[in-house]
Amino acid sequence: MSRFTEELRDPWALLLGATAAGAAWAVDVHPAGAAVAGVAVWLTKAFASAWQSTGDEGRTDPPEPKGPPVARGSAEEASLRRAERAAGSFADLTASMRGQILLDRIADMRPQVDDTVGTLRRLAGHASVTGSALARFDPRFLDQERARLTQARRTAREEVAGELDRSIAALDAQREVYGRLSGARERVLARLESGAISLEGLVARAVEISAMTATSGGADGGGQALHDLTTELELTRQSLHEVEEATRRDLGP
Repeated sequence: MSRFTEELRDPWALLLGATAAGAAWAVDVHPAGAAVAGVAVWLTKAFASAWQSTGDEGRTDPPEPKGPPVARGSAEEASLRRAERAAGSFADLTASMRGQILLDRIADMRPQVDDTVGTLRRLAGHASVTGSALARFDPRFLDQERARLTQARRTAREEVAGELDRSIAALDAQREVYGRLSGARERVLARLESGAISLEGLVARAVEISAMTATSGGADGGGQALHDLTTELELTRQSLHEVEEATRRDLGP
């Protein structure tokens, strides 16, 4: 099976084509014309992916930014892979936009998309580090131990009570650490998922703008849609940097 045939079967290519057809139909393009627009986007995406893969053969990829490794099979890896697939689809789509008025500005967003994926990759690494740390705790055992010591403290003699108090305090400290790590991991996982979904939405909207431009010359809201798209991407990128900084503080000494 050729590389081009494989790309034609890619679910993202089919999704992009369907989205383009829907966008064209939404701006009152004849159903036949909308279908042609969808097929054109589908074929363009498949061709660009196949061409890029061919060009990548024999080329050494640059080293990825340093960061903690992402645990295989983890929730954070799943979100990261979604984001990377979306970024790859965006790159394939924008490869065909160069040289076209308005669409060039979408293609120029590629560095911001790459930066966003890089931040998501580092966040996924932080989530894996946190998950590894959490695996060292047994919260159920800590709760049981605290209940046992608290019961013993009620009837303990004075010379024993002080030692029990120190043991209870040590257990409380461990439970607090577990709580902080759990909260940090939950926040990062939620942001990873929303970041991946945001990138997938970015691709869908880029397809829509491409279809609008192809069918109406971009006059009917294309410029405003592009402005909204770039603003949303920048807000996503900045918010991810803020989450990354907050995560570093949470996991710092």
